Amino acid sequence: MKREVAADIRAIFNAATRYDAETLLAQVIKKYAPKAAKLANWLETNIPEGLTVFSFPNTHRRLIRTTNSLERLNREIRRRSRVATLFPNEASCLRLVTAVVMEISDEWQTGRTYIRLDNL
Repeated sequence: MKREVAADIRAIFNAATRYDAETLLAQVIKKYAPKAAKLANWLETNIPEGLTVFSFPNTHRRLIRTTNSLERLNREIRRRSRVATLFPNEASCLRLVTAVVMEISDEWQTGRTYIRLDNL
C-alpha cells in the first residue's frame, strides 16, 4: 500500500487550491478508513497541518514544500569536511560547520535570493 498511499498524499499537496486539497484529503481518509483505520486517523490528524503551504503564493509553494535547500546545505558541509578528513576535536568540527552555515546565510541575505518576498 506504500505506493498507493504516497501517490494519494502527493495528489493532495499537488492540488491547485487549499479547498481542492481538503476535498482530496477527505476522499483519501474515507478511502482508507475501512481497511486502514490507523492510517486514516493519522491522515486526518497530521496532513491538515501541512496544508498551510497553500497560504503562500503558488511560486513559493514548491520551494517551501521541498527540502532542497537543506539538502544543498548538507552537501556543502560534507564537501568542506571531506577536505579536513580528520578533526582534532569536536570544537574544530563545529567551527567548520558554523563557518559554512554563516557563509551560506550571508550569501542568501546579500546575493542569491531563494524566495522573493516582494511576491508575498
